[in-house]
Amino acid sequence: MSFEAVPLVNVTNHAAERFRQRVGSRTGELDVRTEVAARVARAWAAGRVSDEPPPGASGARGSVYVRCLVDRAVVFVCRFDRAGREALVITLWEGEDGVGPPRVDRHFTNALKDSDAAVTDRGRWAEDRDGG
Repeated sequence: MSFEAVPLVNVTNHAAERFRQRVGSRTGELDVRTEVAARVARAWAAGRVSDEPPPGASGARGSVYVRCLVDRAVVFVCRFDRAGREALVITLWEGEDGVGPPRVDRHFTNALKDSDAAVTDRGRWAEDRDGG
């Protein structure tokens, strides 16, 4: 797949919060969306974008993965609209292949899945969205 031109980059609240909790801002900003968007755009321009999920990640159809230039263990998970040339950063993944171990151990993340309604009751969200 070809990812030549850098798209417009937007960042969800979830991705910004996850970045703030796990990576932290190097600029000291309270709202890290600008920093995340800049990191994704620079990494995209450097060709660090792929449609292959990082090892250990379950790849979602239509996702694009952008490996950060500053922290190489961080992979931004994006949805890419090819027609509109827009990338939406939906979350980030911390790989095991960084200089150190992930900042938040995997068993903490996995423990949250049991209490996450979006994971345990997938139909609930469809009913809410559809008004049923």
